[in-house]
Amino acid sequence: MDLSKIKMVVTDMDGTLLNSNHEVSDRFFELFKELKKRNILFVAASGRQYNSIINKLHSIKDDILVIAENGGYVVQKDEELLSTPLDIKNRLKVLDTLKGVPNIHTVLCGKRNAYLTNQSDRFIDLLKQYYSEFEIVADLNQVNSEILKVAIYHFESSEQFTYPAVKHLEDDLKVKISGANWVDISSPNANIGFALEKMQERFGVSFEETMVFGDYNNDLEMLGKAKYSFAMANAHANVLEVANYKTTSNDDFGVERILEQLLKVN
Repeated sequence: MDLSKIKMVVTDMDGTLLNSNHEVSDRFFELFKELKKRNILFVAASGRQYNSIINKLHSIKDDILVIAENGGYVVQKDEELLSTPLDIKNRLKVLDTLKGVPNIHTVLCGKRNAYLTNQSDRFIDLLKQYYSEFEIVADLNQVNSEILKVAIYHFESSEQFTYPAVKHLEDDLKVKISGANWVDISSPNANIGFALEKMQERFGVSFEETMVFGDYNNDLEMLGKAKYSFAMANAHANVLEVANYKTTSNDDFGVERILEQLLKVN
């Protein structure tokens, strides 16, 4: 690998930069200081809410680019660079489809806030790991705010129990298994790959100058936007197949190990 020309580093959060305790390592923050010195742009890209990403990376929030909600919302220094909302017609169509799916928990994801009904204390406690700002409402159909994504959680398996029920929506919408328990539904262009391509154009960074890390199916499009695409050792089989390279797991500093190699040649 010739990493000497890298100008942009893009990493997913859960299962990638974050360890299994949902923590960012001190080691990463030290490496980030060196990336900044070398004018290498760091991008946090995730299905997470913008506020949740910023909470994890608060000390460097003014020095990074954030691609939130699976590409539906892109922000730099609190300035919105891209927004790809889900239109109301399709939002209601998704909610109608989900009425018949048992044992799921549905979240409407806005730019800075999320909305859910009071389904269970167990789910609400879990949601706080991913959404730092949310509101409990009586009826999701009555939410008037602009929505970027519908996120659906199943405590056992998103791939086994949720995805089959919404797969038919792929004809018109982006349907992504974004984690072991999550399925996300959004506008066709609301994916991290689309958002990353727009940011590459904006900042003048090429395919060959981009490094990307991912672990799950919502990362597939962005892995295709970089010559140096890395799958985590803990990644989904689809990601392992698509990525050009592999690194160690998120609990074994997989991102940090590659960044150390990058900094040695830059």
